[in-house]
Amino acid sequence: MHNSLASRLLVRLLLLFALVTVISIAILTKWGFDELTAQTDKDSSHVNPSESNGYSYILNARDAEIERLKHEVLTLRAQLVLLHTNRSGNNGMPNRLPMPGFSSSSSSSGNNNNNSVPGAQQLQQQQATPDTTVASLTHHYDCSSYIRKQVGAAEILHGLPLNNEYEMMPFNHFTFTRVYPIDLGLGKRVVEKPIGYRRRDLLEAVNKALESLNRNHTARARAKGISTTDVAKYTLDDFVEGIYRTEPTTGSQYELYFQSIKHQTNVVRKALIMRPFAPLQTVQLSEVAPSSIIHVILPLAGRLRSFRSFMQMFQHLTDRRLQLIVVYFGESGLKEAQGIAKESDRVQLLALNETFSRAKALRLGAEHIQPDAAKTSEDALLFMCDVDIVFTAKFLERCRWNASPGKKVYYPVVFSLYNPHVVYTLQGKLLPNEEDQLVISRDTGFWRDFGYGMTCQYRSDFLQIRGFDEEIVGWGGEDVMLYRKYVRSKIKIIRATDPGIFHRWHTKICTSSLSADQYRACIRSRALNEASHAQLGFLAFQDEIAAASASMSVSLGRTRS
Repeated sequence: MHNSLASRLLVRLLLLFALVTVISIAILTKWGFDELTAQTDKDSSHVNPSESNGYSYILNARDAEIERLKHEVLTLRAQLVLLHTNRSGNNGMPNRLPMPGFSSSSSSSGNNNNNSVPGAQQLQQQQATPDTTVASLTHHYDCSSYIRKQVGAAEILHGLPLNNEYEMMPFNHFTFTRVYPIDLGLGKRVVEKPIGYRRRDLLEAVNKALESLNRNHTARARAKGISTTDVAKYTLDDFVEGIYRTEPTTGSQYELYFQSIKHQTNVVRKALIMRPFAPLQTVQLSEVAPSSIIHVILPLAGRLRSFRSFMQMFQHLTDRRLQLIVVYFGESGLKEAQGIAKESDRVQLLALNETFSRAKALRLGAEHIQPDAAKTSEDALLFMCDVDIVFTAKFLERCRWNASPGKKVYYPVVFSLYNPHVVYTLQGKLLPNEEDQLVISRDTGFWRDFGYGMTCQYRSDFLQIRGFDEEIVGWGGEDVMLYRKYVRSKIKIIRATDPGIFHRWHTKICTSSLSADQYRACIRSRALNEASHAQLGFLAFQDEIAAASASMSVSLGRTRS
C-alpha cells in the first residue's frame, strides 16, 4: 500500500516537473528570443556581416536544440502517463506484468471475474491515448524538422553554387495592384493584376511578414521600457513592394519591404518569408478506364485541300476507336467534300446550306452521335477539332485520360507551326514534306496558350453547360465563351501542353465583315502565326541586310585585288 502511494507521488512530481519545464521553454521561446532578436537588430549597425551571420547561426542552432528538447520532454511525459495508467488501472489485471504483492495465482483468479472484461476495455482505451499522443508528437517533430530542412536547403539566406545560368530561378516583382511575371508566354501580359490564387498567396505572405514585424517591434519596445500600448503597429498600408519566386524542390520565397506611413520615417524594413513545400503525399490511386470511342467533330466550309490532308492523317492513325463527323456549310465544294468523306467508313458528313458557324456545327455534331448499342450509357467522348489540326495516337490517349463525365474536361495547349516558307527559307533549306515539319522548337512554332478551340469533353457535360453561344457567327470568340463556362463551374479543367497535337500554318484572311473585336483578334493571331520574333526581324530588315552583304562583298573583292 505504501509502495503504491509512493509511486503515485513520484509520478505526480515527475509530471509537475515536466509541466514546469515545458512552460519555461515556451516562455523563453516567446519572450527571450524576441528580445535577443531585438537586441541583435539594435546592435546590427555596429556588427560586421560575418558577425551577423554568426549570430544567425547561433540562433538557428539554439532553436533546433529547443525543438529537440521539447520533443524529448513531451515523449517522457507521454511515457509517464502510460506508466501511471498501467499502475493505476492494472490492479490485478492479467494481461500486464504482475505488480509487487500480487501472485500469479491471484492474477489468474482475477481472470475469472465477470467484471474484468469492461475493465480491460477501459484499460485499452486509456492505453491508446498515450500511444496516440506519442505518435502525434513524433509527427509534429518530424514536420518541424522537415520544414527546417527545407528552409536550410533553399537559396534564401545564402547563395548556392549552380551548374549554369539556366538553373537560376528569377524573381517576379509585385505590388498590391500589379504583378510583373517573368514567365510570360505569347498570350500573357507583361503586367497583370493579382487575382485568385496568386492574390491569396501574396496576401498571406504579406500578413505573415506584418505579424513578425509587429511582434519584433513590440519586443524591442518592451526591452527599452516603452509601454506596448504606445507602439504603432505596421499595417498593410505600410507595404511598399516585394519580389517572389518558387523553387521546385523547396518552396516559395518572398522578399518584402515595409515603410511606416504614420512615422514618416526613412527606415525601410525587409522581411524574408518562405512557404516550404511539405513532403509528397499520395492522394489517390486508380485504374484508367478502358478506351472509349472518340467522336471527332469537324466544322468545315470549303478548305478542300486542307480537308484532304486532314483525311490522310486520319486514315493513317493506328487508333481505330475513332469516329469523324464533318459538318459542312454551304453548297460550294460540297460534292467534292462528300467524295473525300466516302473514302473512310468511319466518317459521316452533315450538310447545312447556311452561313458558317463553328458553334452550331459542334452542337449539331454532338447531337447527331448515335449511342453504342453495346453500352448502357448514352454518353459519348467528343473531340472538337479544326481542319488545320494534326494529332497523333498518343494525343488520343491523353484525350481519354484527361476527360471524365461530370468531373473533368481536357483543353490541350496546341503547338502552332510558323509559316514553313519563312522558317526554312531563312535557314537556306528546302521545304520538307508535311510530316517532317511537325517539329517542336522555338524556330518552328510556339505553344498556342491563348487558343481554346481544341477540347476533349463528354457530351453530357457539353449539353449540360449549354455549349457554345450560337449567336457568334464567323471566326473566333465562341471557344473562349465555352472555356469560361467551365472555369465558373465545378468541373476540373486539365490545361496542359501536349506534344501530340499541332496547328498547321495557313493563310488567314481577316475580312471587314467581322466585328471590331473579332477583326483585332484575327490580325493578332495572323501576326503571331507567321514567324518568330527573330524571323520577323530578319524580314523587316532584309533590305538593310542585303545592302550590308553587298558592301561586305565589295570590300572583300577589293582586299583580294
